[in-house]
Amino acid sequence: MRIRIRHEITQRFDPGSRNMAVTVRLTPRSHEGQFILRWTLDLNSDCRLAAQEDAFGNLCHTFSVDGPTDHLSVVAEGEVETQDTTGVMHGTVERFPPSLFLRQTDLTEATPAVVAFAEGARLTEDDPLGQLHALMVALHETVEEQEGPALGGPLSAHAALEAGKACSGGIAHLFTAAARHLGLPARHISGYLAPEDPEEGEAKREGVGAARHWAEAYAPKYGWISFDAGRNLCGTEHYVRLAVALDAMGVAPLRSAGLEVEEQVSALDSRGPQKLAQAQSQN
Repeated sequence: MRIRIRHEITQRFDPGSRNMAVTVRLTPRSHEGQFILRWTLDLNSDCRLAAQEDAFGNLCHTFSVDGPTDHLSVVAEGEVETQDTTGVMHGTVERFPPSLFLRQTDLTEATPAVVAFAEGARLTEDDPLGQLHALMVALHETVEEQEGPALGGPLSAHAALEAGKACSGGIAHLFTAAARHLGLPARHISGYLAPEDPEEGEAKREGVGAARHWAEAYAPKYGWISFDAGRNLCGTEHYVRLAVALDAMGVAPLRSAGLEVEEQVSALDSRGPQKLAQAQSQN
């Protein structure tokens, strides 16, 4: 499947702000499930982008902005060829052994409520892969997915479980926290989800294309497998993988000291455009 993506982020600053350092994680990498045909980054500021890789192997770009300025706009645009691997990830950059992803963070803390939730999956299945699928199903039935900041500030694992509703990022936090408690390495993924049904006329072209978070977990004999508990399925050719980390903070697309972030994501497949607008705030 060929997917075209345009992701625009505008961050606003205090008037007269000067000398800002910015890190952008908006460049996907190729692996066996996706091939990057073309990808560009465009800024509204006249500066030089320095390409680098972070500790997890994500492609990043850093730059500084000499003020005064009141906003910064970044546009990532490209085309990706994807194929269905039934969620199994091969050919990804692996800087660390899977055991590193047993480490919890503030956003994935295994509180007593999270531990009790995870133990429910342990009771239903004996093997790791079965436990991961049981965990995904239980989470899908327990926490309702709602629209919210996909690449901004999602809820912690405990907050998502307590509220019974969360955006895709909060659901991913709960899945990774529970899986890690069960001794199964899990990590946080950012990316894009293309529409499912772009055929049969214009009426069918109103599907949902969005920036999204999900999780990957490590199962012996299989390796890393993607799990989107909000949609109760493993990754398909409709997913474009962008960045990986321990939680949402590590995959943030834009890191700087701004007041507000506005996002617009357009995900397009080979049959026609699909658009989704998002707005969020960041302190």
